[in-house]
Amino acid sequence: MEFIDYNTGFPILFWVYIAAIAVQLMYFWLIFGRFAFYKKKRGLSRDLPVSVVICAKNEFHNLKKNLPLILDQDYPQYEVVVVNDASDDETVFLLEDLEREYGHIKIVSLSQDLNFFSGKKFPLALGIKSATYEHLLLTDADCSPAGRNWIARMAENFSDQKEIVLGYGKQKTTKGFLNRIIRYETAFTAIQYFSFAISGVPYMGVGRNLAYKKSLFIKNKGFISHYNVASGDDDLFINEVAKKSNTSVEFHPDSFTVSTAKSTFREWWIQKKRHLSTGNYYKVRDKILLGTYSLSFFIVILLLIYLLSAKIQVWMVLSAFLARMLSQLIILKKSFVKLNEKKLLLLSPIIEVILFLLYPVIYFNNLISRQNRWK
Repeated sequence: MEFIDYNTGFPILFWVYIAAIAVQLMYFWLIFGRFAFYKKKRGLSRDLPVSVVICAKNEFHNLKKNLPLILDQDYPQYEVVVVNDASDDETVFLLEDLEREYGHIKIVSLSQDLNFFSGKKFPLALGIKSATYEHLLLTDADCSPAGRNWIARMAENFSDQKEIVLGYGKQKTTKGFLNRIIRYETAFTAIQYFSFAISGVPYMGVGRNLAYKKSLFIKNKGFISHYNVASGDDDLFINEVAKKSNTSVEFHPDSFTVSTAKSTFREWWIQKKRHLSTGNYYKVRDKILLGTYSLSFFIVILLLIYLLSAKIQVWMVLSAFLARMLSQLIILKKSFVKLNEKKLLLLSPIIEVILFLLYPVIYFNNLISRQNRWK
């Protein structure tokens, strides 16, 4: 039996569908549109000394490819702190060679029995405390800077007030549909955290490309409040300390880092399990904001199928969904241009539905099996 709104003669579920569409449109135009139409004001670079911090565990091949690109940045004063987290490959010999060649690399070695905590946080905290300079720029061993001005672009955002800089970590474009799923998911996540930060509600960053002040890390006792969580060295720390007044965003193409996306579904699945495991530890405010978007999309899809199959107000249902889809495509197109992401737009509705189906499975899988290692 269908519940009817007797004032209009339309089923109640139709109005629930329209309300969910309205929520989606609000997110696209009032939040995600902030990034899509944002014009960043450029300040003068002060050439602040910077410490780049990288943790590496059995990353010989990535370090061999990427470290020289970081060590050859066009920047007047910086160091590169590499924490070798008990690697048992050829990492130590590579770092020794680079240390002889470059005077601005600092090697911090960690023995296997010294990492008392699960995950990456202990070696990263050790690297941060070993850094010489106040302004820190974090990335991963499997990331390369987009160009020689990476440090300059990220560092120019620091000021007396701005203590955090959120950057973008691209995934390299390769063949295959999985690569497009990964690149879309990475780009849309960036659109979300950039948009919320611009809106005055910063909630996360990514460790592939993230900068903050050492004093901020020390003042907030580092990762101590979530040391028991294997992941979250980036998003949980930012979720804890970021505010409207102290956070800046950087999305100039020179500021990007680039990493190679996972090549198999299993590898990506494990990675997403680790990433999504931190969401439960976000502030209640942020869980509500992110959850409302996901829940409203869930309602839209379910009720779209139901209302069309029941032939209830078909043209109005389709028109509302078309308005939502056009809004999505407009916002994504402008955002993808900013992020230099290509060949994703037309597939975005399909990929969105795929992720919509996969995320709940990953979430419930995390409830029964926990990720305890970062490598």
